[in-house]
Amino acid sequence: MNFEILAPAGSMESLIAGVRSGANAVYLGGKLFNARRNAGNFDNDELKNAVEYCHKRGVKVYLTLNIVVSDEEFKSAYVTVKHALSVGVDAFIIQDIGLAKMIKEHFPQARLHGSTQMSIMSPSGAKFAKELGFSRIVLAREMSLEEIREIRESTDLELELFVHGALCMSVSGQCYLSSMLGSRSGNRGLCAQPCRLPFTAKGDKNESALSLKDLSLIEHLNELDGITSLKIEGRMKRPEYVSASVTAVKKAIDRTYTGADGFTLRSVFSRSGFTDGYLTSNLGKDMFGTRQKEDVVAANDVLKSISHNYDNENPLLPIDIKFTCKRGVPCTLTATALGNTVTVTGEIPETAINKPMTADTLKQRLSKFGGTQFYANEIEITLDEGLILPVSKINVLRRKAVEKIEKLPEITVKSKPFEIQNHTAKNSTPYLTASFKSAGQIPDKHPFTHVFIPLNSTLEDFIDNRAGVVLPRGLFGVENEIRVRLEKLKRAGVTKALCGNLGSYHLAKNLGFEIFGDFGLNVYNSESANQIDNPILSFELTLEQANKVNADNTGLIVYGRVPLMLTRNCPVKASIGCYECAKNGTLTDRKGYKFPVICSDYPCVEILNSVPIYMLDRMSEVKTDFAHFYFSTETVNDVKKIIRMYEKGEKPDFKYTRGLYQRGTL
Repeated sequence: MNFEILAPAGSMESLIAGVRSGANAVYLGGKLFNARRNAGNFDNDELKNAVEYCHKRGVKVYLTLNIVVSDEEFKSAYVTVKHALSVGVDAFIIQDIGLAKMIKEHFPQARLHGSTQMSIMSPSGAKFAKELGFSRIVLAREMSLEEIREIRESTDLELELFVHGALCMSVSGQCYLSSMLGSRSGNRGLCAQPCRLPFTAKGDKNESALSLKDLSLIEHLNELDGITSLKIEGRMKRPEYVSASVTAVKKAIDRTYTGADGFTLRSVFSRSGFTDGYLTSNLGKDMFGTRQKEDVVAANDVLKSISHNYDNENPLLPIDIKFTCKRGVPCTLTATALGNTVTVTGEIPETAINKPMTADTLKQRLSKFGGTQFYANEIEITLDEGLILPVSKINVLRRKAVEKIEKLPEITVKSKPFEIQNHTAKNSTPYLTASFKSAGQIPDKHPFTHVFIPLNSTLEDFIDNRAGVVLPRGLFGVENEIRVRLEKLKRAGVTKALCGNLGSYHLAKNLGFEIFGDFGLNVYNSESANQIDNPILSFELTLEQANKVNADNTGLIVYGRVPLMLTRNCPVKASIGCYECAKNGTLTDRKGYKFPVICSDYPCVEILNSVPIYMLDRMSEVKTDFAHFYFSTETVNDVKKIIRMYEKGEKPDFKYTRGLYQRGTL
């Protein structure tokens, strides 16, 4: 098995632990623009030192810029990328397609890796990522082995897969729980993990219905054909965790992984053990778990011993040596490692009086790379008989060769100057659009220019309501089924599609639909908005930011219980079962707020906010081109009431939220 082992590095100590334990690459964040802003992370000088340390050991460095970026932050992002390239960062892990566009336009040498926050889970998603300039994608963590293979067969992009570490309840990039509840956005790098707090479907106040066990696929590595990189989660974890997980993955690749290694790994950190449920398609209750007292106690016993694994440099890199020692000419040592070949020249050997050098004694002396990252691999000796050279002189040659091998090349960054764009608020009265969970919610008379209903609605419902189609955001394993359905709808005269995933967007657009980009695309800036047709902007923007997005036909959600999570593992089903739920599932948090859980005919369910966003009494402040109503649990009479309230500009007579349009995210 030939995999890259990709280790997390939240600090320099964790980076060293990962490298000395056998990682082939590390991923880390700067002080800005990364999804773990609470990790130690690296300032400019620390990043330079980190890259030098890694590159001298043949280890690649990927910088995480995996958050959505506002228009006013692009200049700072440009400066960050330019510095990172100047110190040798090998690739950037990106969520925001607008940021990706800026990087490719200004820094053609930059390599882009699509973050798991991009929610790529289908062949069309992979194809779109390639068109956007990515060379690698990090697959969604919820994929089965068969679904991974389907993507592998559809693209030549490098594929990266999380194989160990914490597992979010929500599909990455599709979680708004932390931002809506406390302004700490996962898409902005400050998730507060409220999902680990008590949520219940059955009334048990101690239930943690949104807390999954940690992921571990280490025992399945031989099944992951076509995966380039095995990624370990954990930039917030301690160095011992990094060392233990890298060691476990390395042993599994070498087929030396044992039960004892598994015990160590679980002891370092777990939540009631590990799960491989998504890969093996064994979803359900067994995937859920929390951090228990016994998990913490177990860690205390192993952390100290693990720390000794990376106390000193480990000889992980082979170095080949050719040593030539001939009478009357200076001896030479040629070394090859890290893709480099260097030659150093020593002194002229003397004629031995007593005991001349032999090839065997020279090999022994030239093999001593102790205290470095190298070990002697192939040693080739060319030696005339009867010669002698002091051991100290041989050692000097060896040290000089290592110094030259480790010397990093000069880096030239080719860049296009960055021009700051002016973004001013639009001054328009938005037209109205709406999406519905069923056609039965649509009144006979309504003010909506476009309405959208789910993909599985009847042809009659589409035709009678002149409706566009809402595509599911969870596309795991159903792309072919969706394509067939879309082709049928197109023949029936449906022309518009509301798409909240890059895969569905690419699929529907290639089939000729007029696309409206839904909130799940996380369009957060003008660069992103100009790559998506008719985008509904992220509801994590402030109203002022949304009004200033400079793109054609932008929209904003002004009413609706927005989904806070998209999850493949239904928490209600796992807790009380589908029969008792009867498609009326709710979760209750520790404060008594209830969050509806909406079923789907497709692989995911959505957990809605406890109250709707409501901006209908402040529509004069909304300056996007259109305003979108997101109807979910409402009856048709509820919808009629909301329409009347909009027309009259009334304040709500029910609990509501302004969302993040005023307070924004941290």
